[in-house]
Amino acid sequence: MSPHKYCYDYPRPAVGADCVIIDRARKEILLIERKNEPYKAMWALPGGFVEENETVEAAAIRELEEEARLTGISLHLLGVFSDPGRDPRGRIITLAYVAFVEKHDLNPVAGDDAKNVKWFSIDNLPQIAFDHSEIIRQAMEMPVRMSSDH
Repeated sequence: MSPHKYCYDYPRPAVGADCVIIDRARKEILLIERKNEPYKAMWALPGGFVEENETVEAAAIRELEEEARLTGISLHLLGVFSDPGRDPRGRIITLAYVAFVEKHDLNPVAGDDAKNVKWFSIDNLPQIAFDHSEIIRQAMEMPVRMSSDH
């Protein structure tokens, strides 16, 4: 018998987790400079693929730690982003998480596949990879009362 109990004739998408880290004043957002293709040297949200035996929430926490060396941040589900063309590598559905933080309490450091990590003014963002501009837009539209993280 095959090691896989179920086999299907249709393709299955990959799943990702992305993190939108915004300062409480809603003036700056944390981005990583990508070290690898696709979109090498462009800025993006910290995030990546969900591994085989982890939850999406755990993947978001892991990716934030791996790419920006940040831990202990309370993430809240922002939404699901599933446009079939959102990633040139193939069909990837991502769940985006948001956190509103005190920027001065954090010391992000680039790690893993991040070449650099930096806070950007929300009014002066660089060109952003993937569909992360749309994810950021939706995070910024969250009601203020939803952004009070404890």
